[in-house]
Amino acid sequence: MNIYYGLSKVKKFNKAVVALGVFDGVHLGHRRILQALVRKAKEIKGTSVVVTFWPHPQRESSLYSLEHRLRLIEEVGVQNCIVLQFNARLSNILAGDFISKILAGSLGARFIYIGENFRFGRNASGDSRLLRLFSKAHGFSVRVFKVIRSGARPVSSTLIRGLVSSGRIRQAEKLLGRKVSVLGTVIRGTALGRILGFPTANIDPHHEVIPASGIYAVRVMLSGRRYPGLCYIGRRPTVKSKTKRINIEVHILNFRRDIYGEFLEIHFIKKIRADRKFPSLTALAGQISKDIALARKIFH
Repeated sequence: MNIYYGLSKVKKFNKAVVALGVFDGVHLGHRRILQALVRKAKEIKGTSVVVTFWPHPQRESSLYSLEHRLRLIEEVGVQNCIVLQFNARLSNILAGDFISKILAGSLGARFIYIGENFRFGRNASGDSRLLRLFSKAHGFSVRVFKVIRSGARPVSSTLIRGLVSSGRIRQAEKLLGRKVSVLGTVIRGTALGRILGFPTANIDPHHEVIPASGIYAVRVMLSGRRYPGLCYIGRRPTVKSKTKRINIEVHILNFRRDIYGEFLEIHFIKKIRADRKFPSLTALAGQISKDIALARKIFH
């Protein structure tokens, strides 16, 4: 997927089919729009283009980082993604100018796909109605997608953020249409896992919403390959520490390699147990052995 940060290097695309949105989390509703976008571009032998925004226009904390979001958009099969920095200049552009100068002008949009609740332009005055008003003059068609609902509630990134952070992984993955995951960089830690006999990769998450504390069976995506593993999220209550920050550590089964500085994506399969304090490091090591044995059974 080609990624453009801003419009300076963007030229008009051939028969551009454009989807607009933040697409935070790329959940079921987002995927429905993106999959339709890709199908339409193939059907007309055109070009699929996603226009997204960073940071979040509503100033909400993101479910996924921009890097993670772009990976998921690419997985759907989108050819091009344009990231527009949501700053004072962009937030003050008139909705009509956004349509005529950016969508029709810079991108040459033939089709525009949006969710029914998407708004754009100064004071969020732009919507599907305005797009349709401009469509004839600029030669594009508009398709609006209804919000998918889960029971009485609309499927949204806000709802999924709450489910993930409270540890309701199964409910969250149903709304995402895939496993809950966290993307981060492997950093150096205290080497406690190695001391206990279970080396771990310490993860610095990329502005991601983190599941509740506990021990999870996970699959780890690293350099295009999948590995089974165990993930710890918590404050290490057994170990005396001056800081009480949340730690994210992954023990990859049957893996011995230096991966400091690499990107790693953690897919949460099942919660094994809650985090708790042990009377000694020996007791903690014994419990970790049991956790690993249980994780192996889950993967088998």
